[in-house]
Amino acid sequence: MSEETRTIGYICPACGNAVIAQRTAFQLCAGDTVLPCPCGKSELRINQRGDVCEVKAPCPSCGREHRVKKHRAVFDTNILLERELLALCCPVSALGCCYIGTEGHVFRAMEQLEQAVDKLRMDGQTERRGTFLDDVVMEEVLAELKDIAARGGVKCGCGSMDYRVKVRYSSVDLVCARCGAALRLPAATQDDLAALCARDSLTIPGRKD
Repeated sequence: MSEETRTIGYICPACGNAVIAQRTAFQLCAGDTVLPCPCGKSELRINQRGDVCEVKAPCPSCGREHRVKKHRAVFDTNILLERELLALCCPVSALGCCYIGTEGHVFRAMEQLEQAVDKLRMDGQTERRGTFLDDVVMEEVLAELKDIAARGGVKCGCGSMDYRVKVRYSSVDLVCARCGAALRLPAATQDDLAALCARDSLTIPGRKD
């Protein structure tokens, strides 16, 4: 039986190419992992810190404007090895910086990220950047959310049905008014909209007391 592998993907902010690689669970736990882009201008690092690991990923959205800015996140190592999809996102744009998980989940997430980054770069080149990454997609996502909420389809795992909506540049957060848990919905591409339209209800993952 072959050893379980993790697929890791990110987009280089320098050359714009996707970097996707696989590592075994042993490789990720045995020591630090470095995934350089072939262009030599960026790399993703996973540093082991005992029971936790620190992920440092270049950001394709703000990396062009803040050359030395890196985004870091610390995860329990078991989460890194078990989640179907683990995402590290830019706190400014809410776009993904990197994805770690099963091959299928990572490839689908990377496809959506590439579409969003393409839009972002086109807006930057033509100096047409607006309030949202894609105004039309965001408008339709918010309209769909309104329809789902109207039929009582939004709730939290803690039992509350009260929430607030936080609109970001390329996503929408549903935040529970009782426990503060949040559900992030991508709102950058037509695929994001189609995924939302296919859902009858939305459940915010409630926080435990």
